[in-house]
Amino acid sequence: MTTPARNVPQLLIEAKRWFDDALLASMRAAGEQPVTIGQAAVFAALDQDGTTVSELARRMGVTRQTAHQAVHALIAMGLLEQAPDPASARSRLIRPTVEGTRVHRRAQDTLAVIEGVLAERIGTGAVGALREALTVPMGEPPLEEVP
Repeated sequence: MTTPARNVPQLLIEAKRWFDDALLASMRAAGEQPVTIGQAAVFAALDQDGTTVSELARRMGVTRQTAHQAVHALIAMGLLEQAPDPASARSRLIRPTVEGTRVHRRAQDTLAVIEGVLAERIGTGAVGALREALTVPMGEPPLEEVP
């Protein structure tokens, strides 16, 4: 029996896992505080001036409780802080601390190096084509019925 070809979502998940594993291992090797993939995702969804936990949860595609747990772990690590939201007396903005900004910048630089390794392995043209394909607007998700 032959194994069915992996579909595009499976391939994208595997590629994301490759980047995540490389990033976290590289950051640990550099002596940075260990974080989880979920905690790292907070930084990817965070605005420099601050973002509410509800908005972080929406951007990350997780529950508010899950985002809240990741945020508070990062606050305990000294990477994030809470500040009053000028738009709402009931909300708090989550934003990076000076240390969090430094770590995030280092993570971005590390991802650029990892992307360079990928380019060495599969070619710069392939990486460029992949980047271009993934930045083309796909429109609203389709609702298709299988016959």
